[in-house]
Amino acid sequence: MGMQIAAPPSIQVNRVMTYRDLDNDLMKYSAFQTLDGEIDLKLLTKVLAPEQEVREEDVGWDWEHLFTEVSSELQSEWDQGESEDQSPPPIA
Repeated sequence: MGMQIAAPPSIQVNRVMTYRDLDNDLMKYSAFQTLDGEIDLKLLTKVLAPEQEVREEDVGWDWEHLFTEVSSELQSEWDQGESEDQSPPPIA
């Protein structure tokens, strides 16, 4: 009596489109030239910047540093606003 081995499960893998694929589709297909059939996107697609010009490095945030930086900037703005309020009015 021989043993029968089950076939491995098959999984359908959906390919994720790259930015280049999306850019090519955007320019190639007229369906992407309007939004909801009413809004013309041709002007927008003409001035879109290439991916390499807008890609930014991921930067980690340190909560303590960020909080200190924002607090300091706000305090400077408030101090500057108070000093402007206390200055004598301009002579007309």
